[in-house]
Amino acid sequence: MTRDLIVSTTPRETRVALLEDGVVSELFIEREAHRGIVGSIYKGRVTRVLPGMQSAFVELGLERDAFLHAADVFEELPENLLTPEELASARQAPIEEKLHEGQEVLVQVLKEPMGTKGARITSHVSLPGRYVVLMPTVEHVGVSRKITDEEERRRLKAILKEFREERGGGGLIARTAGQGRDAEAFLRDGRYLSRTWDEVRALASRQRAPVLLYREPSLVERLLRDLLSEEIAAIRLDNEREFQRTLELVRALEPSLAPRVHLHQGPAGIMEEHGVTAELERALRSKVWLPAGGYIVVNQTEALVAIDVNTGRFVGKDQLEQTLLAANLDAVREIVRQIRLRDLGGIIVVDFIDMEERRSRREVMHALEEELRRDRSPTKMLSVNEFGLVILTRKRVKQSLERLLMQPCPYCSGSGQVKSVATVCTEIYDEVRSLAADMRGERVLLRVNPEVARALGGEEASVLRSLASVVSGEITVQPDPLLHQEQFDVVAV
Repeated sequence: MTRDLIVSTTPRETRVALLEDGVVSELFIEREAHRGIVGSIYKGRVTRVLPGMQSAFVELGLERDAFLHAADVFEELPENLLTPEELASARQAPIEEKLHEGQEVLVQVLKEPMGTKGARITSHVSLPGRYVVLMPTVEHVGVSRKITDEEERRRLKAILKEFREERGGGGLIARTAGQGRDAEAFLRDGRYLSRTWDEVRALASRQRAPVLLYREPSLVERLLRDLLSEEIAAIRLDNEREFQRTLELVRALEPSLAPRVHLHQGPAGIMEEHGVTAELERALRSKVWLPAGGYIVVNQTEALVAIDVNTGRFVGKDQLEQTLLAANLDAVREIVRQIRLRDLGGIIVVDFIDMEERRSRREVMHALEEELRRDRSPTKMLSVNEFGLVILTRKRVKQSLERLLMQPCPYCSGSGQVKSVATVCTEIYDEVRSLAADMRGERVLLRVNPEVARALGGEEASVLRSLASVVSGEITVQPDPLLHQEQFDVVAV
């Protein structure tokens, strides 16, 4: 599989698309005025401790206080290096024994603020580098699960233990990108992270809470740190300054890949030329058509994401069971792609088309598991039942694409629906009838939305005739395009 990174930069925002075999799989957007804070380290002040919820709220200097659970905090963070056993014991202690109001704590952001919720934070800091992740508050050495060769895992653990002795403790995890790298690459990466952590602690000792101590690199730098490998066939950018910065960074990280960095100079926009803009538009719609004629419907709610699979125009060629199986398999790849592209998280319920044979259901589940392996975000398959429902959980650290780019409709207040014209006409009738005693014998003016006015002059004309008899007077309808379809005014003139 080949991967391309398409980068579009403006003074307001940076957009990066990840293409896999020419198909847009992931989209990242970072706005300069609202840069993400996941991974940032703060010195905060505890504002409330809630024993009943085993949690605390911490002021970071953001719009809302951050949420800190008891399992994510222990005392004297900068001084204590805990073994896994000590860490487990510390996590079991009640929150009121760990924190008190007014206490200053060093924390790292796990999840972005979402909606009315503040950021989720932790005391267990981790600093990711190119080949290694430094966890300065715990004693642990580990290797990425994606590295499966046992001999390589032993080699990497030996390198990390050597470095841990050099720095006097702390936790280290070898990243997937470190597979096959020599010890010097790990030591260089680890020493840089150690210096960064020392700078954070030194700054924390001088500054009063709340204050930002460390901020994650820019979007492009983070993606290069995490994704740069031989699989990246090309990195294309449309901004000269960003191109030069990226070229320098790639030369530092992977010099052999520097020729794959290109500056886009075509007449068309870089996102349009590579089909990213069209995919973005699709990702903001609820219905997505599939190649064979079926479609999926994606609906986000406060509690979960529901994805429904439908046959649509797909009628198949063989027996019913084979038709339904083919439709479900056609949907699997697009479902996972849409999950990644829209950055959906939390609980995801997929309603596949119900199939009778258990073998067919197993085949769909296997296909789904294989597609989910492409996803960098941790995903678990929790349940499947006879009705075709599959429940997934996917780690959510920031707002989905829809939440980032869209806002609730001011017309329907986010419900997705408005009262029908017939319902509004009924409400007009009820309103006039309730005022009839004060309007009897007078001319009544109805100011309504043009759609309602058309209905009152056509299929709902009986409403006007009934009202005329109720008030014993003339009823005049005045269309007003400035009125919401659900709004109307009743005026005696």
